[in-house]
Amino acid sequence: MPKRVDVHARRTEILDAAVRVFARKGFAASRIEDVAAEAGVAKGSVYLAVSSREELLTAAFDQYRARAREQLAISGAGSALDRLAALIRATVTMLAAHPDHARVLLDVWAARTPIDMATVYAEYRAAIAELLREAGADGQLRAGIGPGHAAVIVGAIEGCLVQWLADDQVRLADLAEPLVQICVDGVRR
Repeated sequence: MPKRVDVHARRTEILDAAVRVFARKGFAASRIEDVAAEAGVAKGSVYLAVSSREELLTAAFDQYRARAREQLAISGAGSALDRLAALIRATVTMLAAHPDHARVLLDVWAARTPIDMATVYAEYRAAIAELLREAGADGQLRAGIGPGHAAVIVGAIEGCLVQWLADDQVRLADLAEPLVQICVDGVRR
């Protein structure tokens, strides 16, 4: 009797292997054969899951994007600034827990890929801008804070991420509270 393969589970294994390979070798230097070897499957099995290396990158990024959207969906309790602090902490925790996905982001930023990073950033900025708008309406913000500050907050998180990836002395998880102090307490009235 032929062995039954859970197609969804196999695809997940292949995507996880692709993330590890892309993180270790970089997208440009990675081959489908590398991903197959990492996943412990034949090259043809990879092609049953995806049609190309670019589709592997896109699918791996989609895993990251789903995690990012989960963070944005966390409503939490408390004031808008309390929820912003919780969002920053949750985002840093999620990124620190998935360093290979974070490393693949560098390739996404640097390479010409079909991945729409602008939409991901727009979603984060919109969520943060809404929290800032609520905080302003509640009188929690100091003068001059507006929607443009959402891009600065996203940039602060991304900047810490890049430093963590580039410098073994930087621990991303340790930067959650300093980020909250600068990005939340720094806008508080």
